[in-house]
Amino acid sequence: MAWLVLQGALLCMLRVALGTPDSEDFMPAVPHNCPRKCVCAADLLSCAGLGLQNVPAELPAAAAELDLSHNALQRLRPSWLAPLSRLRALRLGHNELDALGHGVFTNASGLKLLDLSSNALRTLGRHDLDGLEALEMLLLFNNHLAHLDEHTFQGLSALSHLYLGCNELMTFSFDHLHGLGATHLRILDLSSNQLGHISVPELAVLPVFLKNGLYLHNNPLPCNCRLYHLLQRWHQRGLSAVRDFAHEYTCLVFKVPTSRVRFFEHSRVFENCSAAPATGLERPEEQLHAQVGRSLRLYCNTSAPAVHIAWVSPKHELLVAPGSRDGSIAVLADGSLAIGKVQEQHAGVFVCLATGPSLHHNQTLEYNVSVHFPHPEPETFNTGFTTLLGCAVGLVLVLLYLFAPPCRGCCRCCHQACRSRRWSRAPSSLQELSAQSSVLSATPPDAPSGKASVHKHVVFLEPGRRGLNGRVQLAVAEDFDLSNTVGLRFTAGSESASSTGSEGLMMT
Repeated sequence: MAWLVLQGALLCMLRVALGTPDSEDFMPAVPHNCPRKCVCAADLLSCAGLGLQNVPAELPAAAAELDLSHNALQRLRPSWLAPLSRLRALRLGHNELDALGHGVFTNASGLKLLDLSSNALRTLGRHDLDGLEALEMLLLFNNHLAHLDEHTFQGLSALSHLYLGCNELMTFSFDHLHGLGATHLRILDLSSNQLGHISVPELAVLPVFLKNGLYLHNNPLPCNCRLYHLLQRWHQRGLSAVRDFAHEYTCLVFKVPTSRVRFFEHSRVFENCSAAPATGLERPEEQLHAQVGRSLRLYCNTSAPAVHIAWVSPKHELLVAPGSRDGSIAVLADGSLAIGKVQEQHAGVFVCLATGPSLHHNQTLEYNVSVHFPHPEPETFNTGFTTLLGCAVGLVLVLLYLFAPPCRGCCRCCHQACRSRRWSRAPSSLQELSAQSSVLSATPPDAPSGKASVHKHVVFLEPGRRGLNGRVQLAVAEDFDLSNTVGLRFTAGSESASSTGSEGLMMT
């Protein structure tokens, strides 16, 4: 059997080595319209690292992701993406693009990710990004951007991640974000630029979810008290953009690069700021406490009537009518937010976004919801039942005491035990004194005591020096008359008279 298997394996190897017609079925077929030297795999097209100076003329229409990074592209022709209606990701990083131009992305309405990082872009015009209504992530870091048009990001209504780090920007408008709405934006990276002037009031009114993703480190920020207090508050609140890069937040004490200090490490620069805290910069978030299983309703009370109201959940989900995806949160017709049964997942900051022509600018309201479990109620103490039980037990004990016959054996045992305990007990010191006094007495103990004797003896006794020192020793007794107590004389050994008198007299 093994010999047959070995023969079959040798025949297969020989067949492949000779290049029989059947072996052509195993050779990979070249995809249709795949550019030369590029790699096409299903809906992926990669032409990265080929040194291309121009985009290939023919691109497969099935491509959903196109990678043209690490080439030498300098220009992009208008409408060059028209054949790629399924395109979702476009990577153009690490090229030599210095400008984009109008109509470059006209036919990219379904694009979700655009990577333009590590190029030579110096400016972005008003219409350079037209046609990217569905774009969610835009990478523009590591360019030479020094200027942004006031409406550069006007049409990017779905953008949530914008990376502008490592450029040469000196100003940025936080009031309208250069035409970009703050409803969906979660990450705004402005780190490692040349931002020397920032409007603190504009920063203060940003929604908390954007403050959490606003990166401003490695910029020559001014060392003023208002900005210091604002960033200090963000750091205390635990906003990740400040907390994770706290050691990289710097400011200029003077308008020279050599005067740069770290915000959170050189407190001496801001010693005078403690006397004038930045009050009124941020509207404090309202603290709410909710119990698991209870209902909760939040109202978006703005300074003027709002036309459009949206909410952002602690999970960064945009909430509009009718409500959340899981159905646990509802947005009502008046713009309020209602939670039927509060759960642990609802803990965090809810942000209301209100817009309208009557509002000076977009207003945000924040509600910090704390969720806790209900405390278990203590068991009620039934006083009626305990009173009845106590009466019953007392009645039983009384009946047992009155009618139950005593145990004779138990009584006999108890009497014997008491008798043996009484005789075995050691005599007390008082009994010793009584015994000694009876020995020294002139009158027998069994004599009748009807009439007192005239001649009696008085003695001072001490049971020995076993007890306290300073007690009276046995003194010489003498006869005395009871009617003449003045002549009574007693002696003490080496002790004082005061200690002798304290013992008193004993009549025998």
